[in-house]
Amino acid sequence: MTIRIVTDSTADIPQALAEELGITVVPLYVRFGHDVYRDGVDISGETFYQRLTTDPIHPTTSQPNPQDFAEVYTKLAEEADGIISVHISSKLSGTCSSALQAKQMMDNRCPIEVIDTLSVSMGIGLVATFAARLAASSNDFSSVVKEVKESVPKTHLWALFDTLKYLAMGGRIGKSKALMGSILNIKPILAMKEGELVPATKARSQAKGFDILEDFAKGCHDIQDMSVMYTTTRDEAQSFAERLQPLVKQKQVVTARIGPAIGVHAGPGAMALSVREA
Repeated sequence: MTIRIVTDSTADIPQALAEELGITVVPLYVRFGHDVYRDGVDISGETFYQRLTTDPIHPTTSQPNPQDFAEVYTKLAEEADGIISVHISSKLSGTCSSALQAKQMMDNRCPIEVIDTLSVSMGIGLVATFAARLAASSNDFSSVVKEVKESVPKTHLWALFDTLKYLAMGGRIGKSKALMGSILNIKPILAMKEGELVPATKARSQAKGFDILEDFAKGCHDIQDMSVMYTTTRDEAQSFAERLQPLVKQKQVVTARIGPAIGVHAGPGAMALSVREA
C-alpha cells in the first residue's frame, strides 16, 4: 500500500527533509500590497525578512484555495492508496477548510484524511514527518491515521518573541500589549494551546528565554522528535539545538527556518521549540 503525506508551507519543514520523506508541501500565499508570492516558492526567507523590516507595506497571508489542494490530491491519487493531509490549526487559518473542500471535490477517488494539528510551524512539521515515517513502514491506512491523530496532543510548541510588534500588526494580540513589552524590553513566550497561541511566561533576555524553553522541554516525557525554529537568528538556533540534543535519544534535533507565512506574525529575532512525545 502506498500512503502519501501532504502538508502546507506553514509547517516549515526543511526542503531536504520533506524531499527525503516524500512529503508534498502546498504553499500559502504572501502579499505585499499587489505583489503576491507563493510561500517558500516565489520568495526566499532572506528576501522576505529583509522586505518585512524595510517595506512600508506590512504583508498579509492567505490560505491555499481548494483547487490548489485538489491538483495535488489528483496527482498523488494516481499512484497512492491513501493520502494524509496534515495542516495548520484551523483556529489560525482556513487551510484545513480548503483541504476538506478539495477532498469533497475528489469524489472518493482516493481515501483522504485531513488532520488539524492545532499547531503551527514545526509543531505541524513533527506530526507530518512522523506520519511520513509511519506511512513508509505500514500497509494499513486506518492505523496510520489513528497514530497520527494520537500524536497531535503529544506535540507541543513554545515561541520566544523578540517583539510582539508583528503579532499586533497581524491582529493576533492587542497593540497595548505589544507596546508594553517593547517598553520593558520583555521577551514574551507564547505556547500553542488548543490551537491558539496563548501567553506562557516572559523573559528578561533571550538567554533567559532559552533557559525557560529548555525547562519546558525537560518537562516533557519520552521525547521522540524535537525542532528548534528561527526567523533570522540561525546561529543561535543551531547552538540551542545542540544544547538540547541530549534530550532526544534517537534522532537529530531539526533546525528549521520559520517561513514567510508564519514570519509575517513572528517577526525578526523570533525563535521556537517544538517537541513530540511518545
